[in-house]
Amino acid sequence: MDDLTYAARRASATIARPDAPADIETRFKNLVQSPLRAGILRYLAARPEESFDVESLMTTFGRLKLDVENCLNELVEFGVVRRLAGPPSRYSAMRPEREAVAQLLDTFLERRAAISTEDQSPSVQRFREMIGRDEKMLIVFEWIRTAAKSDISVLILGPTGSGKELVAHMIHELSRRGSEKFQAVNCAALPDTLFESEIFGYEKGAFTGAHDRKPGRLELANHGTLFLDEIGDLSLVAQAKLLRVLEDRRFERLGGQKSIHVDFRLISATNRPLDLFVRDGRFREDLFYRVNAFAIRLPSLRERPVDIPVLANRFLARYCAANGLPLDAKTFSRESVDLLQAYHWPGNIRELESTVSRAALSSPGRIIRDSDIEFLHAQATPREETSTRLPSLREAERSHIGRVLEAVSWNKKEAARVLDISRGTLYRKIVEFGLEPESAASRNRTRRTPGS
Repeated sequence: MDDLTYAARRASATIARPDAPADIETRFKNLVQSPLRAGILRYLAARPEESFDVESLMTTFGRLKLDVENCLNELVEFGVVRRLAGPPSRYSAMRPEREAVAQLLDTFLERRAAISTEDQSPSVQRFREMIGRDEKMLIVFEWIRTAAKSDISVLILGPTGSGKELVAHMIHELSRRGSEKFQAVNCAALPDTLFESEIFGYEKGAFTGAHDRKPGRLELANHGTLFLDEIGDLSLVAQAKLLRVLEDRRFERLGGQKSIHVDFRLISATNRPLDLFVRDGRFREDLFYRVNAFAIRLPSLRERPVDIPVLANRFLARYCAANGLPLDAKTFSRESVDLLQAYHWPGNIRELESTVSRAALSSPGRIIRDSDIEFLHAQATPREETSTRLPSLREAERSHIGRVLEAVSWNKKEAARVLDISRGTLYRKIVEFGLEPESAASRNRTRRTPGS
């Protein structure tokens, strides 16, 4: 039965006997059957003196605006939540006028809330801290939920420090394999000579120093999830070996003869433009289609500047809690917030968190001033400088490459010829410097790879 048919039948049943006690109880059970409606109702009931707008509830529950609004409308219609005049409209808990509904509400609030798999996931809670007001991250949250429903291979795209491994953990913990092992492999730090022994394991005596049998990451990930971070850095030889395992789901340990069957879910991540690597022959096309069955693109922090103050305050509260201070022991000045928003954050979320912790530590008083903030990339700080300052080599290189790309309308082949570098080098520079066409800067490119 589709959602439209179900809603129509429920509506017709409600109209038939709107005041029957049994019907009221059924309607209330249907109302709180939704985890989001039940969560909002409990959240508002626990704060009877406060009111909340839609955006604050979106941030709290990490859901899309339409989902939150629909749930609030149903709660208001049933008479358990009050809508206060805006703009924007605000919502608060209310005592139902009908005694039968009030008793049902009291019973519901007294009953211990069932803890969902999502609420039990530490990765979900950590990811919710990364969600601000920009809907790009709420959309990513929905993609994660979708990916967790099946064993489809997932490719997580995004710049360094954007939380790719955290997303991989979330997908694993929310999936049916959540109780099994999660094996993470950093491909960028894995040389070809160690790839086989690390991924496939080895038998005793397979090589000098192999005194005991060692299971590989594939074997350890059996029934669980294998996460390959920075898969774009794998050599072509390693890619061929990985492809064979993905096709057959079988492998042999190094020095062994026995074929071992494995059942695992593959999640990969990269900050490289894999589709461009495929064109250049640096990444196997057949492997690309294997790992890219479902892609999730994490936006960089500079793509959502409105979230920087929100995230900075959350990281500041976390710093205070970790150091035994009241949550409001430190706060940002207006100038320091402006400075954080003006910075381009090449290290993304990870760099923001470390910058906030460093500023909180160096600040002598309660107020964190702009002079207390020190960025890791000093040459990229947005502080006012004299017009006689000469650009650094990195700044000059970034500016020159950007001008050439704009001059040739982002024809990368022509730009590489003008710059007298290979296209592969140009692609790396585009990713490294975070360059993008001006016409595309304002578009939502959530699922596109850099430089595409």
